[in-house]
Amino acid sequence: MADAAFPAMVFEGLGYETVHHGDGRWNGVAILSRVGLVDPVLGFDDDDEPDRDTRIVWATCGGVRVASVYVPNGRALDEEHYQYKLGWLARLRANLDARHDPSQPLVICGDYNIAPFDDDVWDVAAFEGATHVSEPERAALRELETWGLTDVFRPHHPDGKVFSWWDYRGGSFHKGQGMRIDLLLATAPLAEVCTGAGVDRDARKGKPTPSDHAPTWADFEVEP
Repeated sequence: MADAAFPAMVFEGLGYETVHHGDGRWNGVAILSRVGLVDPVLGFDDDDEPDRDTRIVWATCGGVRVASVYVPNGRALDEEHYQYKLGWLARLRANLDARHDPSQPLVICGDYNIAPFDDDVWDVAAFEGATHVSEPERAALRELETWGLTDVFRPHHPDGKVFSWWDYRGGSFHKGQGMRIDLLLATAPLAEVCTGAGVDRDARKGKPTPSDHAPTWADFEVEP
């Protein structure tokens, strides 16, 4: 939705401060916080030209720098949108290099549209030659981890096959035919105090028609 349509007052009534970055079309991101929200930035916090889409927003919440992202889908390996996806991820890495410190508490969470490992998809053969599992995408994700980010979900589910997205078609959710593409990547000060992580599958079962994603969550024991 567009920023003007975002129901900030509704969330305020529930005890949340918010920041939203959207243009009313195909993408948009937001952060909701009950521990304060300061220094919001819409888009990449670099000095380059604005991104063509509304795909990242930043804020500091209770002393933790938070980014909410919606990484481009890529669509197909031979499409321009796939190159946009790789460029977007490279820009995020450059943004981290220029403006952030891996020794400080930072979490970048959202829909990455990348399954990090083969066991993060229900059947890797079904995705052969497709986006979300291609080596360049996974390499771009590893570049973020090399900078100093950790997938905090993975240690709590080392065997994989825990998914956060299922296609609406063909009863994929009930057949377990999903992917884990919603990630929480955190710097060491947060990763070291992550006490749990999971996927709220019940939200995917909800009515009216739910999202094709289920919320992915993590708990951190952070000193106030």
